[in-house]
Amino acid sequence: MTQKFPCIKTLRQNKLLLWLLILTITIIWGYAWVLMKASIEFMGPFSFSFLRFGVGTVTLMLFVWLLKIGIPPRESWKHLLIVGTLQTAIVFLFVMFALRYVDAGKSSVLLYSMPIWSSMLATKFLQEKITPAKMAGLWIGMLGLLTILGWDIWVGQNPSIIIGELLIIIAAISWAVSNVYYRIHVQDLPKIQATAFQMLFGTIAIFIVTLFMEWGEPVHLNAQSTYYILFTGVLASALCFTVWFIILGMIDMVTATISTMLVPMFGLVFSSLLLNEEMTPSIVVGFVLIVIGIIVAQLKNPRLQ
Repeated sequence: MTQKFPCIKTLRQNKLLLWLLILTITIIWGYAWVLMKASIEFMGPFSFSFLRFGVGTVTLMLFVWLLKIGIPPRESWKHLLIVGTLQTAIVFLFVMFALRYVDAGKSSVLLYSMPIWSSMLATKFLQEKITPAKMAGLWIGMLGLLTILGWDIWVGQNPSIIIGELLIIIAAISWAVSNVYYRIHVQDLPKIQATAFQMLFGTIAIFIVTLFMEWGEPVHLNAQSTYYILFTGVLASALCFTVWFIILGMIDMVTATISTMLVPMFGLVFSSLLLNEEMTPSIVVGFVLIVIGIIVAQLKNPRLQ
């Protein structure tokens, strides 16, 4: 892999460049939340997800072909199907549907509660020890979620918003399950190959759901909506996910997990600036608690490998 990607050696030797790359990826992902929310004005949420990941899949398959990586072993297809269903299909079908009712900034905070669920699952399935610090961190993170959800419940929020928030939390749990499943069954495959084929299977699942749920609904393609599809499909999906999996081979999982919390921070900022969404005290407090919980639960001697 290093021979096909000479830049990997450069990243290993230059920590500043590595962290600048991580910062760039998290900014792109944070900005993508604004585009995901705005796309609903032009088409159904499932149609957008299909077009986004369809473009992302084609992009990745092109790279797989150009780099002559080939297709994964037949015995890996079942595992890639499961990862694609959990990580691509379920996560983004639920999130895009919920974005009809939930602000983009709040949605990004709820989805990136994923490390909390990953930590709990890793304890059970990856034999990671549940230390007192980790237990305390999990409780702090859960308090952060309750701060966001509980406030909406007590102030008499619209039930559709609460249902949307719960769907995003389910999506976060699905993402966490896929992370653990990936670690157990898929991590030995070339990163770009695994990303391309799990996205392919996830896109097929999204297409099937779109046919049943949004058949006949209008899809308005113009310069603006095409930009949303290309940005989220090529940059936020194909490129960023591939680069992210490569980075995970260079940096310890703890530091990588914590760095993902930059995404909802940028998501909140971009949503406030570009969509005029209100950054309520409950969202800010809940976000801070989730970050603190993840740090307390997982941070121990982070280091670059």
